[in-house]
Amino acid sequence: MRLSHTADLWWKNAVIYCLDVETFFDGNGDGCGDFNGLAQRVGYLDEMGVTCIWLMPFYPTPDRDDGYDITDFYGVDRRLGTNGELVEFLRVARDRGIRVIADLVVNHTSDQHPWFQSARSSRESPHRDWYVWRDEPPADGPEGVVFPDQEKSLWEYDEKAGQYYLHRFYKHQPDLNVANPAVRDEIVRVLGYWLHLGLSGFRVDAVPFLLETGGALDAKELPDPHEYLRDLRAFLSRRNGEAVLLGEVNLPYPDTMRFFGDEDGDELTMCFDFIGMQRLYLSLARGEAAPLAEALRERPVQPKDGHWATFVRNHDELTLDKLSKKERQEVFDAFGPEKRMQLYDRGLRRRLPSMLDGDLDRIRMVYSLLFSMPGTPVLFYGEEIGMAEELSVEGRNAVRTPMQWSDDDNGGFSTADPEKLSAPLVRGDFGPAKVNAVSQLRDPDSLLSWMKLLIRRYRECPELAWGRYEVLTHDAEQVLAHRADQDGGTVVALHNFADEPVEVTLRLDGIEPGDQLVDLLADSTTPVEDGHVTVRLGRYGCRWLRVVKPGEVFVP
Repeated sequence: MRLSHTADLWWKNAVIYCLDVETFFDGNGDGCGDFNGLAQRVGYLDEMGVTCIWLMPFYPTPDRDDGYDITDFYGVDRRLGTNGELVEFLRVARDRGIRVIADLVVNHTSDQHPWFQSARSSRESPHRDWYVWRDEPPADGPEGVVFPDQEKSLWEYDEKAGQYYLHRFYKHQPDLNVANPAVRDEIVRVLGYWLHLGLSGFRVDAVPFLLETGGALDAKELPDPHEYLRDLRAFLSRRNGEAVLLGEVNLPYPDTMRFFGDEDGDELTMCFDFIGMQRLYLSLARGEAAPLAEALRERPVQPKDGHWATFVRNHDELTLDKLSKKERQEVFDAFGPEKRMQLYDRGLRRRLPSMLDGDLDRIRMVYSLLFSMPGTPVLFYGEEIGMAEELSVEGRNAVRTPMQWSDDDNGGFSTADPEKLSAPLVRGDFGPAKVNAVSQLRDPDSLLSWMKLLIRRYRECPELAWGRYEVLTHDAEQVLAHRADQDGGTVVALHNFADEPVEVTLRLDGIEPGDQLVDLLADSTTPVEDGHVTVRLGRYGCRWLRVVKPGEVFVP
């Protein structure tokens, strides 16, 4: 595939790396990560092969929800730096060819936001209709508490306002009224502001809730909320043709396709594949490929200029809500048997390495799978070195601990006194003394070195991002085998979900006698005979095989 054909759609074979500025690197020694510190670590991300950094919220905040409760959509929280320091970081990243996207959290604000303070002050306030108010909670209003351990209702009575306001999340996060044209106009201004400063797009938080109009009095008369998403995408394209909207849409596949804009692809640019992620963990728990293979066969083909985003772990709880109750319990039993490891009865607050008991073969197999599946791979900071969670930290923040740079004090994250750190460090076998970036940087057998190899091979294989994808049939239930074909190139990937070696025979249509399968992750070749190939995989083994024809020169 010609690079000139793919450059405009950079996100189709990007490597996205999600981080929280607050916990990544402290540049001034006050115990809190900042943009100065992040700028100093751009070289590390560049060397790893990251092509896009996703910033979790960095806006001014009371910090009651780890920055997702925002008081100013146009600013930088003073703990993290200034707008000028953010722009300096963006320049450093751009110099290394790394784009930056940021969380767009506009389905709600903090209750300390000036808009809400104005809205609650009077029914005549110009901001009153920027939020959703009712004299009494409506019987036919929206349902479903997001955080059942913290909230019992979606409506909170405000004494000063004399009415109830809607909050899908915490009571200190009142929902914006996206049905109000003034609110929609302001959200567009927010996008335009950050695009002008140098962002290349946004990860849109809780998209179905952003489009929720069920609490509005005139909800039945409102236009299709997806029209608003199309307007946002059109505005983004006018301002910056290469910018993206990456959507958090945890819904069944048919419903998620609506947020792409169905076949038109005129809404979200990318959607996270929550179904595939949850089936991955079910496959890991069972030691069988079938649950994930089934999901990949079910997954709709994205629009021409859209893409799925694949991931192993994100910054929230590892949600398992789309599995059946029995399937969810299987995953709990395998990877989070203690109640303190679970959250909301629907997910896990652990990272992969601890769930897999530090089994490096198995961990390596999972990330090989991530980079070979169709879709744009998204990493959560620390995954590349095998960071784990700290269960003494409350809720979802158990996986949002400081980045482990070295075995120095505070894991090399900060020179401040330990009690001043923005979050506790991981303790025990996965703490900085045993898991850190410095010790892995020059270790060819480290997880970090493996990640670098996977990223390099992924970027060298346009078939994986752009090609026609097919799950292959065979007799080994523990193996997922798939192929990707594009412009005459073919890559075949195999992954063993079991802890015993296995041999698998595949039929590869279109592969001719004399063709060779060159292993992209090891120094070996496999011959093809009569359109069939037999491949041996070790315990939790993985192989990427490129078809090379006779006389073709292949340089990995």
